[in-house]
Amino acid sequence: MTLPRVTLCYAQTLDGRTATASGSSQWISGPESLRFSHGLRASHDAIMVGVGTVLADDPRLTVRLAEGRDPLRVVADSRLRTPPDAAVLRDGAGAGTILAHTGRAPADLRAALEATGATLLDLPDAPGGGVALAALLMALDARGVRSLMVEGGARLITAMLRMRLATHMAVTLAPKILGAGTDAVGDLGIARLGDAYSLADVDITPYGADLVIAGRVVYP
Repeated sequence: MTLPRVTLCYAQTLDGRTATASGSSQWISGPESLRFSHGLRASHDAIMVGVGTVLADDPRLTVRLAEGRDPLRVVADSRLRTPPDAAVLRDGAGAGTILAHTGRAPADLRAALEATGATLLDLPDAPGGGVALAALLMALDARGVRSLMVEGGARLITAMLRMRLATHMAVTLAPKILGAGTDAVGDLGIARLGDAYSLADVDITPYGADLVIAGRVVYP
């Protein structure tokens, strides 16, 4: 089975939050690390988010703060909740967007979203709900995607780690503290410290007031 290289890229506070308790997340990181993230987008064949990120933030998922081309956009959206006027579909953007869904998506929503030019991928359900991510990665590889950047949200990032599909991480650590809020990573079922995932070939780079910690994911 051939799968793309998967890099998880997100920004978090010192206490591990990616958003406030009310859902506000723009912008946790500063302008310098945002430019780094856009450069990372340009270096990947595709970029993926979950539908929750689309509904909360309406991202364009394009390269704007760095040199380079826009990656293929992918949304993991089992029930096709992405609005037809979402930024990833507006003004012809749908032609460069894949919506990965399951058989639970209503037929009328499929037709409306296909009308935007988006490509719809009908994939199996994951055991715990959502799109089967390994099947999605295989489908992307078949379309020539060799590198995939995953920007969020927390549910998708957690699933990628829990299924051991993530190969690399680039995490921006911002000098902020929120207290209550959205955890960057959810429960991975790790009970012993010795079973913790770690990073190898670690690079730590300051970008303005932020630190970007990057490396290869090592699973025990």
